[in-house]
Amino acid sequence: MQTVIIVIHLMVVLALVLVVLLQRSEGGALGIGGGGGFMSSRGTANMLTRATAILAAAFFVTSIILTVLARQGDRPASILDQLNTPAPADTSSAPGEGGNPSLLDSLKEASPPQGDAAPAETAPAAPSGPQVPASQ
Repeated sequence: MQTVIIVIHLMVVLALVLVVLLQRSEGGALGIGGGGGFMSSRGTANMLTRATAILAAAFFVTSIILTVLARQGDRPASILDQLNTPAPADTSSAPGEGGNPSLLDSLKEASPPQGDAAPAETAPAAPSGPQVPASQ
């Protein structure tokens, strides 16, 4: 259903753009042709104005229908409703308030202890002094 409405909506949009571009503005725009058309200039203007109004109404109707269809999904009503729900309590014995580990506590657990240093072969030597090329 939603796909059919989207296709209709896109066709209405394309037709609306074309009709608006065909209308004659004060400068002429794309409403090219001064005389000798299938209708007089006044009749063409009335027809294009009516077509624009009808297509604009169809655009609004399809937009509202698509909005209503998108709203009926399985999503929560509001982001604020998600924030108000309490998070499940963590029963681990991690240090932190209320039994929930803080970000710093979890980072401490993930990093190796300070007493166990990495072997010297794998650790690169720290640069000493400024790293600039020697002058000649």
